[in-house]
Amino acid sequence: MRQLVVLSGKGGTGKTTLVAAFAALAQDKVLADCDVDAADLHLLMDPKLERSEPFEGSKVAVLDEQRCIGCGACQKSCRFAAISERGGRFSIGPFRCEGCGVCAFICPAGAIELKPRLSGHVYISSTRFGSLVHGQLEPGEGTSGKLVTLVKQRATELAHSEGAELIIIDGPPGLGCPVIASLGGATAALIVTEPTLAGLHDLERVLGLARHFRTRALICINKYDLNEEMARQIEQFATGQGLEVIGRIPYDDVVTEAMVQGRSVIECSDGPVTRAIEEVWARLGEILELERISRR
Repeated sequence: MRQLVVLSGKGGTGKTTLVAAFAALAQDKVLADCDVDAADLHLLMDPKLERSEPFEGSKVAVLDEQRCIGCGACQKSCRFAAISERGGRFSIGPFRCEGCGVCAFICPAGAIELKPRLSGHVYISSTRFGSLVHGQLEPGEGTSGKLVTLVKQRATELAHSEGAELIIIDGPPGLGCPVIASLGGATAALIVTEPTLAGLHDLERVLGLARHFRTRALICINKYDLNEEMARQIEQFATGQGLEVIGRIPYDDVVTEAMVQGRSVIECSDGPVTRAIEEVWARLGEILELERISRR
């Protein structure tokens, strides 16, 4: 089974637009939205929720007031100011608690226990383009990498059960834990960039991460015609790094119009943008097939 993850150094470069278009073009695939902090692929998919699964990625300290002796050792040891005292009675604020467990370890009365905390949800939905696995992290939670791993695990299980040959992953922006989790096990990474100096800098950073995980990196320049000189610099950089620029997508208002309608650009236009994306998908198909053959 092949995994294609679409990444970028920042948000707003066009990852989700491309993934939605690929969803309209691809056969025998499962879709996964791994941007669990701000998932938005479902906005273009009109999904029907089939089932949801709670995700307990962290723990929270819980105080048993009946066993508490009021010594205050827990409050003194807490580095996150999560424990407060009023009238000789102590309480733990769940939103401040980081689940480190120091208070439970140090409590002489054994009055504090670490318990699993609801950190988010994984959703499995059906769409007009096939199955979609997506997740949503609860506000303030810091376990995005774990949730991404669970989303990918469920997508893999679903692909096996459906006989799908490909998982298309809408990756999160940046370089953090969810990006690292998205890259794990990927066949190829399509890095989407923009024709700006910041775009080139972000491309270098994401490329370094992909190389660390030995994932084949491919480049697509979105809205290349807004700054063709900068687009050429990115192409020169790619050539110097031995990388292939497999797509140069022009700017077009039709992309925004499609998003407003909650549809992929493939469904709304057969103009230059659509043709450029179709060319990118055709090249990806060739590369992914070669990757599959080479891994036999």
